Amino acid sequence: MIRSSHFSDIAAAVPRLDGVPAGGRVVVAMSGGVDSSVVAGVLKHQGYDVVGITLQLYDHGAAVQKRGACCAGQDIRDARRVADTLGIPHFVFDYESRFRTEVIDRFVDSYLAGETPIPCVLCNQTVKFTDLLAAARELGAEALATGHYVAREITPSGPAMFRAADPDRDQSYFLFATTREQLAYLRFPLGKLHKPEVRRLAEALSLPVAAKPDSQDICFVPSGRYADVIERLRPGAVEPGDIVLVDGTVLGQHAGIVNFTIGQRRGLGIAQGEPLFVIRLEPATRRVVVGPRDLLQTREILLREVNWLDDVRLDEACAASLLVHARVRSTRPPQEARLTSKDGNVVVQLLAGEPGLAAGQACVLYSSDEPHARVLGGGWIAGTRQSSGKTSQQGPSGINVKPVVRAQ
Repeated sequence: MIRSSHFSDIAAAVPRLDGVPAGGRVVVAMSGGVDSSVVAGVLKHQGYDVVGITLQLYDHGAAVQKRGACCAGQDIRDARRVADTLGIPHFVFDYESRFRTEVIDRFVDSYLAGETPIPCVLCNQTVKFTDLLAAARELGAEALATGHYVAREITPSGPAMFRAADPDRDQSYFLFATTREQLAYLRFPLGKLHKPEVRRLAEALSLPVAAKPDSQDICFVPSGRYADVIERLRPGAVEPGDIVLVDGTVLGQHAGIVNFTIGQRRGLGIAQGEPLFVIRLEPATRRVVVGPRDLLQTREILLREVNWLDDVRLDEACAASLLVHARVRSTRPPQEARLTSKDGNVVVQLLAGEPGLAAGQACVLYSSDEPHARVLGGGWIAGTRQSSGKTSQQGPSGINVKPVVRAQ
């Protein structure tokens, strides 16, 4: 039941789905949160044949009981309650095994290799936009809609991805691996809305999750302690080693490199006159290398597994040293950069530099630094070169640092 007279005014900001006829079937990926629930409600209000799907991805004891988590116990029940409220069919698919292999295991391997992984990107890349997309097709849906804050628009060359209208909620950084083929089938109805508007729509639709808090943590690490998860899944894999200065001087010992990240200052467990930061991790020798802050400044990034979405071919863009805007953290705005290549690898040159970058993180490229900029593509950071000229290049076993360019 719609409770607000303002519902139509707000819902009007959600455009009808291009390419999907009135009454056409749309599968909505329902996580149990307010965003995907509003997507299901608005599309039902617009007259589409909406089917909700929720993925059972993990069950790790305490995580199932944690409010604000994703894709586990309480969230699945919340998604079902929303579907019942809206009067739409709802299915739960068990993808725990797939999630363990493609996301959790790769997360653990990456940390043990001294990287700083981003499992949410892997989840979108493998489970949600591969397996879930296939499931939607099997259900006869003409599109798969999600509650992500990102915009999708049709350009002369086909569908393209843009940053969301709400810069504080924009999730394009986590969706850089979405291919053009997937974009043709995906829809992101919240791309032009701000979060307060979505909350008001949830209240107007009488959704039981209207006041539910947003998810903050990595879903399978409810405590926020990555080392605990790694030790549980890889017993004995976390080994002690030395903490050393950049000149090799041993300052102390540590309990495992998984307890450190590039740029970390606190919790090093060493006493030294000047502030010291983690400059790099050396998994082969189990050394944590520390030094002054200025050594953290990164000028060049080597990318692997590049997904390119622009109309200009990637090799042509690199040959022309294309001026782009690179986003190297989800919490940082895009900065000016040059896209080039070296020895067959895709290289991003940061014009202003960026401190504390690590292998395993993502680098997403945009057409500008404007709020509605187009997403040109992105890749995983395989290595970096600091201002000092020191190169750090690493990667989990079995992953080639040569760029894998996805089909355009």
